[in-house]
Amino acid sequence: MRITGLYAALLALLMLGMAVRVMLLRRNTSIGLGDGGNRKLACAVRAHGNAIEYVPLALILLLVLELNQTLPVLLHVFGIVLVLGRITHAVGLSATPGMSAGRAVGAGLTLFVMIAMALMLAWQYVVIHVIAPGVA
Repeated sequence: MRITGLYAALLALLMLGMAVRVMLLRRNTSIGLGDGGNRKLACAVRAHGNAIEYVPLALILLLVLELNQTLPVLLHVFGIVLVLGRITHAVGLSATPGMSAGRAVGAGLTLFVMIAMALMLAWQYVVIHVIAPGVA
């Protein structure tokens, strides 16, 4: 669980940084709830919220893969792509509420890695319980 711990820590730091950004924007604009029509605050809130929506499930998938003794190099590839996707998405969404290259690439990387991890977990189950039960 050390590999997942590394990526959980990196993503927690990223999300805490986004939370601090929202807090500072709220303080500077005196907007305590919602976004008050402030576009910069709205973007910061959504960048943070989007990470909160996707990162927990991605980390659960990564953790279960690690518990299944998936090759460490694959776990690192998944973790790196996830972190890069979340950073890219946060930068892209923080810049503009509309579509941006960063937002699209970040969302694509995040969805790609989550789908890849989910498919790998399904494949591991099929191999162990359907194709070769009792072999391991």
